[in-house]
Amino acid sequence: MEKLILDACCGSRMFWFDKENPNAVFIDIRKEEFISCDGRSIKVRPDMIADFRNLPFDSQSFKMVVFDPPHDMYAGTKSFTAQKYGKLDKDNWREDLKLGFDECMRVLQVHGFLIFKWNELRIPVTELLRVFEMEPLFGHKSGKASNTHWMIFMKST
Repeated sequence: MEKLILDACCGSRMFWFDKENPNAVFIDIRKEEFISCDGRSIKVRPDMIADFRNLPFDSQSFKMVVFDPPHDMYAGTKSFTAQKYGKLDKDNWREDLKLGFDECMRVLQVHGFLIFKWNELRIPVTELLRVFEMEPLFGHKSGKASNTHWMIFMKST
């Protein structure tokens, strides 16, 4: 069966209700299982190891893409944040996120949807959207301090 959904950096698949959804292919740049610094068990088990900046799929392969990249570039290597979510390069985060966004749009079918999740811990959404050079259709703020943003983009051409 052809997969309909790509999770471009799945991590531990935290927000998925069905973490083994048969319609999705889960990728991440790492495959790890460990006990984090605070004692929690973390399992990053992608279907395929791949880098969201260079996706190994043909153009227009998916009806939906989920993109929840790392959002912190200052977390310590062994910190809970870096262990659970990964870490951005502090010198190249703009280029890396732009490449990732562009790759997600490339593999998305025309009129398909990109579901993007971002936490404003370090980088405000307004700055991020300037990097992407595209506005979302709509979005929603969530979390205790409303720092997490869910945004939906649609590929028009």
